[in-house]
Amino acid sequence: MHHPTVAIIGGGPAGLLAAQHLAEAGVSGVAVYEAQATPGRKFLVAGHGGFNLTNGEPVADFGPRYGARQREFEQFLAGFGPEELRRWAAELGIQTYVGSSGRVFPTEEHKPAQLLRAWLQRLAALGVTVHTRQRWLGFSGPGGLRLRDERSGEEYELQPRATLLALGGASWAKTGSDGRWAAVLTREAGVPVAAFEPSNCGVEVSWSAFFREKVGRVPLKNVALRCGDAEVRGEIMLTDYGLEGTPVYALTPAIREALCVGAPAPLLLNLKPDLSPAEVLRRLQQPRRGRSLPEHLRQTLRLGPPVPTLLRELAPATALTEPVQLATLLQALPLPVSGLRPLDEAISTAGGLPFAEVDGQLMLRRRPGTFVAGEMLDWEAPTGGYLLQGCFSTGAWAARGIREWLGALMAQ
Repeated sequence: MHHPTVAIIGGGPAGLLAAQHLAEAGVSGVAVYEAQATPGRKFLVAGHGGFNLTNGEPVADFGPRYGARQREFEQFLAGFGPEELRRWAAELGIQTYVGSSGRVFPTEEHKPAQLLRAWLQRLAALGVTVHTRQRWLGFSGPGGLRLRDERSGEEYELQPRATLLALGGASWAKTGSDGRWAAVLTREAGVPVAAFEPSNCGVEVSWSAFFREKVGRVPLKNVALRCGDAEVRGEIMLTDYGLEGTPVYALTPAIREALCVGAPAPLLLNLKPDLSPAEVLRRLQQPRRGRSLPEHLRQTLRLGPPVPTLLRELAPATALTEPVQLATLLQALPLPVSGLRPLDEAISTAGGLPFAEVDGQLMLRRRPGTFVAGEMLDWEAPTGGYLLQGCFSTGAWAARGIREWLGALMAQ
């Protein structure tokens, strides 16, 4: 059996970009092993909701988006940031633009499958081989790997000079991102893995049956959500199970932390974030002249359905007739969040391989020559291009580390 110079386990953005960088740097014998029938499955699924590659904000503003891992990602982004990602796409024939939200998208004529197809063609031209339906089973000796051909059931071993694990997180299992690697890594290499938790996901609110039937699924536009000291503006969606939308996703870390203290988590909804509290009160104090609450809210604050129903669901009846209390509720309506949506529904995951287990080149401290990239690592970021950018950046950084490792081997 032919043994590759570098074996990359996982055919998502991190693994494929690492393969490209290695091949472009002159490394021969780069091979990608993907358990699914095709590479890039989660990459394609993510593109169904709007193919958001990165973000157009200044790279200096990216770091804080990665929370506790800001320092590491500032380093990764310096090696391969949003400008490099857009240039990479352009070299594949995919032009991009910055949308009104700051997110970076391919132009309308380019679909996710087109980008992936052009990418795989580029890899093939560089000599990278991609093997599908090949499942990683674990390690063999100090540098070997065990795999299984899912078509034939045959198990075999590889002895590469370096390995990159890019096996993804634990959400959207249908794409192959199922987190099963965690148990193998702990059992065979003694590497502890932080438990996976949902990130960028909806939250659960125990609506009454009446509310679910009357409201159903409806958006609330130009609102703000606050959890603790964190506040995010945008559009949210009321659903039969609770809430979803970009502001909800961005607050997932804060909500998760609050839920650890005890449910329900204190999530506050501001329905009029552009107005001062004094202005909201002034408008509410206008004479009602017999108007109903829905009509009064519509005429004074341009708040239509489903706001009156939402207020009746969550607020004391007495507060809806008293302008001072009502003004306060309109800008800080408590939403009793009882939990996060299930892990497999989440866009991404928190948890995974702790950064303490890898060195500055993303190589496993307990297994020299084995590198890690992408969602396997314990980090999270909001939607808006930061997730994909993080995967690409860690893949590029790991490729750099692998080149240094191979160079050191050759010098011995």
